[in-house]
Amino acid sequence: MNVFKRNIINIFFIFIFFHLSIWTLVPALTNQNLPLDVIEALAWGSNLDWGFNKHPPGSAFFVEVFYQIFGSQDWAYYLLSQIFVVISFFYVFKFANEILNNYILSLISVFLLVSIFFYNFTTPEFNVNVSQLPFWSLVVYYSWKIFDKKEIKFIDCLLVGLFAALGFLSKYLFIYLLISIDLFFIYYIFFKKMIKLDFKYLIIFEIFIILLIPHLIWLHENNYTTITYGLMRTGLEGSNFIDHVKYPIIFLLKQIGLLIPFFVLILLLVKKIKFKINFKDKKLIFLIFINFLPIFLMLVTSIITGSKIRTMWMTPFYLFFGVLFVYLFKSQINIKKLNYFLYGFLFLFFLSPILYSYISISQTNKRTDYSGKEIATLIERRWSKNFSNKIMYVVGDEWHAGNLSYHLSSRPIWFKSIKGKIEKLDPNGGIIYTGNSDVLKEVCPGDFGKINKQGFCMIGLKK
Repeated sequence: MNVFKRNIINIFFIFIFFHLSIWTLVPALTNQNLPLDVIEALAWGSNLDWGFNKHPPGSAFFVEVFYQIFGSQDWAYYLLSQIFVVISFFYVFKFANEILNNYILSLISVFLLVSIFFYNFTTPEFNVNVSQLPFWSLVVYYSWKIFDKKEIKFIDCLLVGLFAALGFLSKYLFIYLLISIDLFFIYYIFFKKMIKLDFKYLIIFEIFIILLIPHLIWLHENNYTTITYGLMRTGLEGSNFIDHVKYPIIFLLKQIGLLIPFFVLILLLVKKIKFKINFKDKKLIFLIFINFLPIFLMLVTSIITGSKIRTMWMTPFYLFFGVLFVYLFKSQINIKKLNYFLYGFLFLFFLSPILYSYISISQTNKRTDYSGKEIATLIERRWSKNFSNKIMYVVGDEWHAGNLSYHLSSRPIWFKSIKGKIEKLDPNGGIIYTGNSDVLKEVCPGDFGKINKQGFCMIGLKK
């Protein structure tokens, strides 16, 4: 590797180091409490299963691994989120170099992602959307390797199956990428007849299905609750004819709006907007399939069902937009005249954490301002005065009960409800219910307390 390439790679690693450091430190220093989705995942992680009422188990599993290592250290979960982001950046960079054969253009492809707020401003909240990011980039990267190489390697097929399953177990919407890649291969195998159907492709499907079996069993045993929740979130049940037009239009307008900074950077990068679509160009066709087809499928879903597509669901969908547009405009990019682009990149790179800090500090009624640690300390003191046993369970919604599960030193197991589960609980374990203070006060058989309008019912072995 020559000095020039090594310098570009060094710049890339400096970039991801600063990205990881800034977006770990800024929320850790400005937030008092972890965001809702992180607390929710931690609550699930305390009672880890093959699925939960809202989502498959992926995000909860990764959060629980970090809890077992770091405990209740808030910064660790901001770090976890950034690790997922920079892994996705790394494979976007690797993939870009496969497509562009140019390290500077590959670097630019990643720099362009700074203009999309999914990859900076929203990343401190580790959730099912962020959890998909590395697997989205890995599936694309290894799928391209399978397509591009003359000899299909077993390991590449195994990795695609593995990462596809992990992505799907993070969030079901991952299926839109998998469908798009499948359609790409179908197009070249059966319509273009440019590649042969290889039985090694079955390895991908077999690995994918085998890894999903425990979750599919859980789904069946739990009345497909995650699917029901997902449909409910779209507003599908109450949709009418107008929704089949209104929501797709809103969806498109939101996508255009969030991409405005991206297109501004593109305008700073190229001399003039000029490109030609060559349908014989395998690289370009692959880029179109992985970038536009998943978004198109989401749009079609909204049109057919009349469902509302939430903006944050699109988090992983734009990971390779930089590669696509750099590939389209590469002949118009003057490598020697990148100053304006770099100024724009640096402006956006530092603007996002500054805005995040300002909002976090200036607004005091956010979830991240919740006094979770202080409330847990008060409850722990009261518990130690009245009860002799350990708090083993908390029952209630993911936010209030989840915060207790995270902050209490005993790390009690969280339950949404213990209906039908009482026989499985340790009778010597203390339990805390959270909920409406007026209702709990009337029915609490133990010690009742109220903090910030929230009721807490503590049941344990009296001293």
